[in-house]
Order: sequence, then structure tokens, then C-alpha cells
Amino acid sequence: MRAHHVMTKDVVAVTPHSTVGGAAKIMLRMHISGLPVIDDAGNLVGVVSESDFLRRSEIGTGRKHAAWLKFFMGPARAAAEFIHERSRKVEDVMTRHVISVQEETSLADLVDLMEKHDIKRVPVMRGKAPVGIVTRTNLLQAMASLAHEIPDPTADDEHIRERITRKVNATDWRPIGFEVNVRRGIVHLHGLITTDEARRATIVAAENTNGVKEVHDHLRYTYSEYLAESGKDMVAAG
Repeated sequence: MRAHHVMTKDVVAVTPHSTVGGAAKIMLRMHISGLPVIDDAGNLVGVVSESDFLRRSEIGTGRKHAAWLKFFMGPARAAAEFIHERSRKVEDVMTRHVISVQEETSLADLVDLMEKHDIKRVPVMRGKAPVGIVTRTNLLQAMASLAHEIPDPTADDEHIRERITRKVNATDWRPIGFEVNVRRGIVHLHGLITTDEARRATIVAAENTNGVKEVHDHLRYTYSEYLAESGKDMVAAG
């Protein structure tokens, strides 16, 4: 899937000259946590979000520095903090360095950006102009819409067994001697595992295969891992 498949197209935006109070009211009314900032030419020039309103003089949350720290800060930083905490214009509080994507950016690349930069929303661009925005809510909605399974005419027991076997055997955590038995969509997993994560991953792989109705876990630890786990239990009990 691409960014344009999940983005919100009717984007509410503000201008650099909009007031901070006005932007806050829009965010509250629309139940959103951030707004793109667009100049008179229609270009994206920034983003204003909840975090930009944390340090404000109106609510008494402006930064208070010790005298010795003010000396090392210098007048330029002190002036910048004063502007950010007291200016009434969006252009003085917005984040100017905006992480954005193009319409054809894959969701995998988009999510990588969101994780890397710890951001909740990404504007979607067509050239320099924003045409939409993708938020974490959009991704959640996309996941929920895909949760409605489309019946697979080839999801008979043998196809299910082959797909699970192929999927799991292609991984680094595949169980030793892995076997799958399927009857009427009910799956039974057999094999030797070394970690709980491998067990859960194998079960998840089966659960995500079309046609599976139920999964029964018969996976067992390897002998060495069994002894290790038993030793942990004995120490805990003692």
C-alpha cells in the first residue's frame, strides 16, 4: 500500500500568520494533535503540534533557568525561548523542519520515518504542495479495514498446510522438525523450539494464513532448553 491509499485528503491547515490560540482551538475542535502550516503560495513551511504548546507563558509553563545556566545559554537562546513562549503567531512556535513523503511512498517506508523521527503525522506531498496527511490513526484504520478477511477459494486443508509450512520454514526461528497437520481448517503445530518467541511467532504465522479457523500448539522445547527452563523453575521455587 502507498501513502495516498490511507491519507486524509481534506487537510485542515493554518498559515504562518495564524494565531497560536486559533490553531489550538482548531486542534481541539477537530480532535487532532497537529496541523500543517501552509504559506500564501500553497507550500508547506512547517507543522504545529501539541508539543509546541507545552512551554507557554499563558499557562505558567515557561522555562525557568538558574542564573548560572542563563550565563552559559547566552542572549540568543534566551531570546528564542522568550519568543516561543510568548509569541501569538504560529510561525514563531511551529516546527520548520518537516518530515514529509510523496504520494507513492510505501507504507513501510512511511512507518520507518515515523519511528525514526518519533513523529505522529507525516504530510503527503505532490511536489511542494501538500495533498494529504497520514497519521497513526490512518494506519490503524487501514489495518482495521483489512481485518475483514476475503474468502480464499484455495484455502483447503492441503493448501493451508503447504502455506504455513513454507512460511515458517523460510524463517530463522523455524522449529526443528516442524510439521503441520490441518483438518477442516483446524491447525496442529508440531516441532522443537528453543524460545518462547519462536513458539509465539510460529503460532502467529499459522493464525495469519487464510482459511485457518483455530490453531493448536503442540510445540515443545528441545531437550537442552527443557533442562534450562526446568532449572530456572527449580531456582525460583527454592
